[in-house]
Amino acid sequence: MAFADSLIAESDADVVIVDRRHRPGGHWNNAYPFVRLHQPSAYYGVNSRVLGSDSIDEFGPNSGLYERATGAEICDYFQRVLDEHLLPSDQVRFFGMCDYIGDWSGEHRFVSRTTGEVRTVRVRRKVVDATYLEPLVPSMRAPSFSVDPNVRLIPVNDLVALTEPGSGYTVIGAGKTAMDACIWLLDGGVAPEAIRWIRPRDGWMLNRAFVQPLDLLGGLIEGFSLQLEAAAQAENAEDLFRRLEACEQLVRLDPAVEPTMYHCPILGQDELENLRLIENVVRQGRVAHIGEERIELEKGSIPTDRNQLYVDCTGEGIRRAPVRPIFEPNRITVQQVRTCQPTFNAAVIAFVEAVRDDDVEKNRLCPPHLYPDGALDWLSVTSFGQRTETLWFDQPDLMAWLEHSRLNATCGLIERAIDPKMQSAIARLFANREPAIDKLEKLLAQGA
Repeated sequence: MAFADSLIAESDADVVIVDRRHRPGGHWNNAYPFVRLHQPSAYYGVNSRVLGSDSIDEFGPNSGLYERATGAEICDYFQRVLDEHLLPSDQVRFFGMCDYIGDWSGEHRFVSRTTGEVRTVRVRRKVVDATYLEPLVPSMRAPSFSVDPNVRLIPVNDLVALTEPGSGYTVIGAGKTAMDACIWLLDGGVAPEAIRWIRPRDGWMLNRAFVQPLDLLGGLIEGFSLQLEAAAQAENAEDLFRRLEACEQLVRLDPAVEPTMYHCPILGQDELENLRLIENVVRQGRVAHIGEERIELEKGSIPTDRNQLYVDCTGEGIRRAPVRPIFEPNRITVQQVRTCQPTFNAAVIAFVEAVRDDDVEKNRLCPPHLYPDGALDWLSVTSFGQRTETLWFDQPDLMAWLEHSRLNATCGLIERAIDPKMQSAIARLFANREPAIDKLEKLLAQGA
C-alpha cells in the first residue's frame, strides 16, 4: 500500500494490487485484538494520508507522547486509503481474495480464491514482490512445538475469548507480542506471580521517549546523536551497549541479564515497569514439548500443572530472508533500506523507482540489508543505515522528498532546525557520524 501510494504520486503508473486477503491491511487483519503500534502513528501507513490525528496523548500510560493506533484503527485506515485515494486515482486496481501464481519473471497470473477464475496481467514495467519479508504472526501458523492433547494452548489472539481462567498463565515468546500479552494480563487484573514467562532470549529495546516525531522531533535527533556519540567513543561492543543504556537509548527488562537479541521493539517506561513485575521468567531455551505435568525445553525441563493456560506468542514476525537486489530488470523486491521502518522503506523505494531510470543507480541509493536478530546486529544496521543516508545527501530531489514525507521519522527537520537544542543535537550528530560508522565497522570486522 505504501509503495503504490508513493508510486502513483510520482508517476502515471498503472498499478494492479493482488492480495490474498479479503481487504487491505496485510498481517494486521490477523493480529491479536489488543495490538497497537509500538511506534507513533505519525510515521506509519502511507504518505498521502495521516493515520490518526497527529496528536499527543494527554492521559493514560502514553501521556505526553504521540498517539499509537490500534490494530482495528490500522485496518480501517488502509481500507480508507484504498477506497478514498488509490481506487479514485484511476491508477490502481485491487483484487482481493486472490493468489499470485505466476513465476515472477515470465507470465504473471493470479487466481481468485472464491471463483477459481484465473487472470493474466501484462506487466509493462515490473512486478513488485511485497511478500518477500512478509510478517508471520502467531495466529497464521501452527506452534513449533508439540503439545499433549489435554493441554490448554491458545494463540495470543484467543486471550480475549476466554470464558474461564487457568490455574496460571504461561506466556511463550521473547518478542513484543509476548510483552503485549503479559501487559494485557496485568492490566486485566492477573497477579504478576500468576504469570510464568518462557523467554528464550532477552532483548534490547528502544526507549519510546526518544522515538517521537513532529513537535517532539528534537528528542529523536538528540537520541540519534547520543547513539552515534556512544558508538564513536566505545572501546568494544560490551562498552557500546553500556553507553547506549547509560544514555537511555536502549533499555532491557532485567538489568542482571545480558540481552542477546535486538528486533527493534519500542517500549515505554510504564510498560518496562509493569513487565519487571513478572519475576517467574524461564530462560532454558525454546519450548520443545508441553505435557500435562512437565514442559520440555532446549536446555532442560520444568514442572507444570494440567490446569495451566499456555499463550503462544512465538514466531519471527518479519521474515529475515537473504538480501537480494531491490531493483532488477523486471522485478522489484521490497526490503529494508532504513532499519525497521517497513512502510517508509516501501515508499522510498517507490519514489526512487519513479524518478530514476537506471537500476544500477537505484540499487546504489537503496541498498538492502537484513532485519536485525542478535544484539550485535545493532552495530551492523546502524552503520549500514548511516552509510545509506550519506548517499542521500547528494540527491536534492530525494532530500526534498524526505523532508516532506510523513513516513520519514525526521520529516520537518529543516523547518525545526532553528531551535537551539535541535542545532546542538544536529551538531553532535554530524560530528560523530563518520567516527561512529568507522568504529562500528571496525568492531564488526573484529567480530565484535
